[in-house]
Amino acid sequence: MKFLDLAKVYIRSGSGGNGCTSFRREKYVEFGGPDGGDGGRGGDVWVEAVEGLNTLIDFRYQQHFFAQNGQGGMGRQKSGASGRDMVLKVPVGTEILDEDEETVVADLTELGQRVLLAQGGNGGWGNLHFKTSTNQAPRRANPGQEGVERTLWLRLKLIADAGLLGLPNAGKSTFLAATSNARPKIADYPFTTLHPNLGVVGVDGAEFVIADIPGLIEGAHEGRGIGDRFLGHVERCAVLLHLIDGTSEDVVADCGTVLTELELYGGDLADKPRVTVLNKIDSLDEDERAEKRAALEAASGGPVMLMSGVAREGVTEVLRALRAEIDEDRLRLKREDSEEGEAWRP
Repeated sequence: MKFLDLAKVYIRSGSGGNGCTSFRREKYVEFGGPDGGDGGRGGDVWVEAVEGLNTLIDFRYQQHFFAQNGQGGMGRQKSGASGRDMVLKVPVGTEILDEDEETVVADLTELGQRVLLAQGGNGGWGNLHFKTSTNQAPRRANPGQEGVERTLWLRLKLIADAGLLGLPNAGKSTFLAATSNARPKIADYPFTTLHPNLGVVGVDGAEFVIADIPGLIEGAHEGRGIGDRFLGHVERCAVLLHLIDGTSEDVVADCGTVLTELELYGGDLADKPRVTVLNKIDSLDEDERAEKRAALEAASGGPVMLMSGVAREGVTEVLRALRAEIDEDRLRLKREDSEEGEAWRP
């Protein structure tokens, strides 16, 4: 199944049914009069986050979604039936953007979350509604209200606890394959990973989700390489795992390239907790490990861990560091929720 994280859709809510102009005049009935019923209400357009989806591929083959129109009113005071709603089913983590691709209409971050995108039109009144003591035979009825048309963008941002960052061939896919049941493509050429991958890893009895995105290169924010379109998938992560190829000639420059792209991307991505790891240390001797580690610590201003995804050296320590940051983020969110939910006391 092809991974698709951006889709354009056209939606329209149902129009309300027209009111009816009708009169009753029956044999052996003493009084006649207006009996036109009201029109039915048009259907709404909803979006709902459901389980079992991890891509927007369904919206590649169908882009138009229309709710049903309301039925018109009828004689004998019969109201028209309301139109059926239209529900767009999307994966958890989907953002709904307006046509300008900037204004966020809704952000579906929880399973079962449901948001109204376009409200259906009201049905028109039949002539029975306009009967008064001075106008006992009205010959007017209201038309139904028109539905709402909108053009929207659906953008999927994967919900993961940790995100993998690094230049192409930094060993991200190898790390994901070594620590989880995910089987990403691994090869000795750049941009092996073309689409984000998710993997569930475990350490010390705890499990969390890691997202692997295609590698970044210098100028990615300007569209070079695959660009920065996949950075949105690590925006929701609690911690970023920055892998640096230990066999590179200039590890400091490689580290600076990724950090610069994070800052140019904007948002809070550059300020997220980050675990920096010098990878592929199985190809380095002790002196090279110490030299490159010291250079990276001086450049990044923080500790640097050593790891080899192939030899599984230092992998457990890295997973424990990620878990500690994830637990801290969950505690912070829990504290914020409890503070917001506290009742005011005099």
